[in-house]
Amino acid sequence: MKRARIALITVWTGTLLLLLAQPVSAASTSAELIYDLNERLLIVALPITLLVQGILIYAVLKFRNNDDPKPTEENRRLEITWTIATAIVLLFVGFAAFEVMADPQVSSMADDEPPEDAVVVEIEGDDAWQWHFEYQNEHEGVEMTNEMYIPEGQEVYMQVTAENWLHMIHIPELGVKQQAQPGVVHTVSTTPTETGSYQGYCTEYCGAGHSGMLFETHVVTEEEFDETMEEQLAEAEEEENGDEANGNDE
Repeated sequence: MKRARIALITVWTGTLLLLLAQPVSAASTSAELIYDLNERLLIVALPITLLVQGILIYAVLKFRNNDDPKPTEENRRLEITWTIATAIVLLFVGFAAFEVMADPQVSSMADDEPPEDAVVVEIEGDDAWQWHFEYQNEHEGVEMTNEMYIPEGQEVYMQVTAENWLHMIHIPELGVKQQAQPGVVHTVSTTPTETGSYQGYCTEYCGAGHSGMLFETHVVTEEEFDETMEEQLAEAEEEENGDEANGNDE
């Protein structure tokens, strides 16, 4: 009995510590949806795990010295009960997952055009294992490579594609993940809720440069975002004017 008590105490202690653990803070609405789903599924899984492990430990200890085991007798009431219980759990998991995965802040959106005043970034993975970010709407003309700036508190639409072969954009801390497919544009959206720099990378094996296909996502305040866009646009105009001047000199 001592072993049984020790085992049960260990399981319950681990469960209690898991429940008391500090949850990971979400840096965007997309990440919040995903973390919330994980938490709900964990709450459902824990009692089931404890029940199954408890029955297993009980059976092992109670019948460990049984030299003449007997076949289990049929119990229709028990079979119906666990069948219904399993169906309820599966339905809960299915609906909870569908509710999150169907949200446009998590999965690819339909072909609807983003609002004209929205922050829209076209993202393309190229054959040199780099990510290119081109801003649209009021920030049209701003282009960056392996670096993206987005404003805190505003919904951002990312239109993801690729040059010639498959890539996958992934920003774990923002809960953003979308395949980059040649000739196809997948739109995902998110609303950042915490400023900071977040690592992004490619999660679809794409050749020799796959491991180095990294980029930085900078979530800044609205004021800093507007200033950055103005600076980038001014630099782009200077480069364009410089190229035109060189062309006229030739």
